[in-house]
Amino acid sequence: MNPIEKNRRSFLQKTAALSTAAVAGGMFGSPELFGSQPTLPDDEKLGVAMVGLGSLSTNQIAPALQKTKRCKLAAIVSGTAAKREKWSKQYDLAPEHIYTYETFDKIAEDETVDIIYVVLPNGMHCEYTVRAAKAGKHVFCEKPMAISSVECRQMIDACEKAERLLGIGYRCQFEPHHRRCIELAESKTFGDIKGITGGFGFKIGDPTQWRLNKKLAGGGPLMDVGIYALQACRYLTGLEPELITATQTKTDPVKFAEVEETLSWTMKMGDVNCSLMTTYAFNGINNFHAYCDNGNFGLDPAFNYSGIKGKSSKGPIEFEQVDHFAAELDHFAECISNGTELRVPGETGLQDLLIMEAIFKAADSGLAIKPESI
Repeated sequence: MNPIEKNRRSFLQKTAALSTAAVAGGMFGSPELFGSQPTLPDDEKLGVAMVGLGSLSTNQIAPALQKTKRCKLAAIVSGTAAKREKWSKQYDLAPEHIYTYETFDKIAEDETVDIIYVVLPNGMHCEYTVRAAKAGKHVFCEKPMAISSVECRQMIDACEKAERLLGIGYRCQFEPHHRRCIELAESKTFGDIKGITGGFGFKIGDPTQWRLNKKLAGGGPLMDVGIYALQACRYLTGLEPELITATQTKTDPVKFAEVEETLSWTMKMGDVNCSLMTTYAFNGINNFHAYCDNGNFGLDPAFNYSGIKGKSSKGPIEFEQVDHFAAELDHFAECISNGTELRVPGETGLQDLLIMEAIFKAADSGLAIKPESI
């Protein structure tokens, strides 16, 4: 059984008994939230060290850590003195819990840190995951897991050797609209899924940013945001792609000298045909829709941090918005503390990299490519 199917089955067992009461006029009840346990006393929460203090950490993850029930911010790692000073004051962090990239390995001696959250450019994920594991810490790494399947395997091996958990930041798997769509797919409410369309993209700005640097990013919009649509197909079907075709368009070869600009691809997943797109050239694509024997369902917008909306042939899919980052971190902390099965292990990230490598190969060659498997 592939990793995502194994974890999906465990997840579906948890959601089998969900309430069917209407929520905000929607047709479905509210799913049980991951991380919905009572809030632990502060001295019982697991400590999280943030590695990388960019916009995602600043605007999303750090605020989420103020809402978590099972973990808390305990340390920071940054190469920028101004950021270290600002964060230490804002979150009342003592000097002994503030690290640079040069002093990072000393975090092994910091008993307040249980989890290291890697929020760096993609090309740095492998190095700091391996170093975190060697320091004896559990690792939660932002997606994409790395810039190659080779690096993913190195990360998995390092954490297994250290006997530490490795989780990947697929936040949408902890979001109630997405979880309801998974339940609709598994229960075959509208029959078998026959096709899925979707995509995610935006018009990128600053041409000097790391996302356009292949060494740091590994790729362009596919690794950055297209991966969300890829993930949706995997967790809706519980299947892996058997054959992939892809094409790409580049209208600004100077700006996109190192990475793709717009990429479209198809995936044959059993009897399900998927047609997806990702781009850095324009705004407006942020959705998925599943078409079944007797109806359809989907989300639009699907992948935002908030404001997700859904509908199906039977009506709207509506739930209270939740903090995705808080939910996924509480789940990871629960897995560490209680031995709960990890929803998003390193193998999930590895499989995505194998698929994305096949997509790039298909786009470059013009051939239909069969992805490698774990």
